[in-house]
Amino acid sequence: MKIVIIGGGISGCTAYLQLKKHLPKPPSPDEDHEITIYEAYDTNKDTTCDERDGPTHSSTLIVGGGLGIGPNGLNVLKRLDEDLLRDIVRGGYVVPTSNMKNKNGRLLIRMDASDEPTSPNELPMHMLGCSRHWFWRCLRMRIPDRDIVTKRVAEVVASPDGRNVVHFADDSPPVEADLVIGADGLKGIVKRALFPETEGDPFPPHYEGLSGVGGFISADKVKDDVEKGSMNFIIGGNGFFGYFYSDSARSAPHRDSPYHVSEPGESLGWWSTYQVDECPNPKTIDKEDVARQLRERYSSWKDPVIQKVLHSLEVSNMYPTWTMPPLPTWERNGVVLVGDAAHALPPTSGQGSSQALEDVEAFVLFLSHYLRKEYETRGPDIDVKAVISTAAKPYMELRIPRVRAILEDAKHRQNIKRDMSIVEEYLMYSFLWILELGWFPSFFAKEMKAVFNYNVADETDHSRTQTYFS
Repeated sequence: MKIVIIGGGISGCTAYLQLKKHLPKPPSPDEDHEITIYEAYDTNKDTTCDERDGPTHSSTLIVGGGLGIGPNGLNVLKRLDEDLLRDIVRGGYVVPTSNMKNKNGRLLIRMDASDEPTSPNELPMHMLGCSRHWFWRCLRMRIPDRDIVTKRVAEVVASPDGRNVVHFADDSPPVEADLVIGADGLKGIVKRALFPETEGDPFPPHYEGLSGVGGFISADKVKDDVEKGSMNFIIGGNGFFGYFYSDSARSAPHRDSPYHVSEPGESLGWWSTYQVDECPNPKTIDKEDVARQLRERYSSWKDPVIQKVLHSLEVSNMYPTWTMPPLPTWERNGVVLVGDAAHALPPTSGQGSSQALEDVEAFVLFLSHYLRKEYETRGPDIDVKAVISTAAKPYMELRIPRVRAILEDAKHRQNIKRDMSIVEEYLMYSFLWILELGWFPSFFAKEMKAVFNYNVADETDHSRTQTYFS
């Protein structure tokens, strides 16, 4: 089977590794699967410093450049490659505790951001805060250079008969593929192949009216103010702030373990999201003016960490919050979408990367299962496109409801980042304080655990079993 992956980011690189691990070998000894990634931007894994031994990449642990990987996503990585998981954890920081506070630093809600072990002898796996660049680089280092090509795709044609066709922006000869995986993000072009009857993008991204900025300060400045192993969310009437230690101490004995909380390292990552009615253009923003506006916006907030951030504030970019309307399908004639190309989750979900990892594992497991069955019954002479469509059906049935539920929940919760009147702000504080005294923490924790404890491999296996007996 000839496979093309469009997009060499986290979803695309993970798809490559999952396919290499799970796809059954063709019955003919002279054949093998051919997998190529096409990525529009630089795919060079080398950088100016050795990040594998150094601190977390210090330029991108921010909204749009940094991410949280939930235990459900980390378990996908563990099943894929335990050495890969350890490499990724080594470059981030394990955060088992989530604290929600008001702008004066008062704790409103405290939650456990870990999964539940499947046996009494297991330790819980915790959430990981990680640089997007570090995460990507750990994946990229496991992909041969020959299999990832820096080239911009102009169009993908989903052919009902024969192989799909990928056209390039530089007018170089097109390539054909049995399977095209769209991992090119919410503004990608692969999804257009699923809706050829419309011009342009029939489901364009939607700006949510919120934008974020972020950066770093030295951990030494805040060690008396930030609890070890905590992710902190601060809410007020005119915005939202978050911060957590971004790396582990190099001397920590378990800094590559998602089951242990290490001593913090050299830096604290912070980000802020707030209402911006007109979508900013990150390429033309006045960074000094944005920094000035941030200081004015949060000048009255008493949280000591926020004040220390504002004192040494440097803005490098802005990151608008985008979502995408639900797509009616994620597959057509052997063109399949994964990750943000299929569904864009806002940062409030904390599940963007984890859901992309779940997508890829689920689709590859379904595809491998049905491909193996065809090889066993028909040998090498099979209808590959039919197998892909057969695998895509349970993939979508499994993934779409879960992703949409997470999206709806995230869109409700992100409203606390919008501007409020003083009355609305203190009503929100009172509401959260009352809930903290009652049943809300256990209810919210139950919802969080349902997301974190989800095992997409088990669910895929269960779905196949149901199909077999139905």
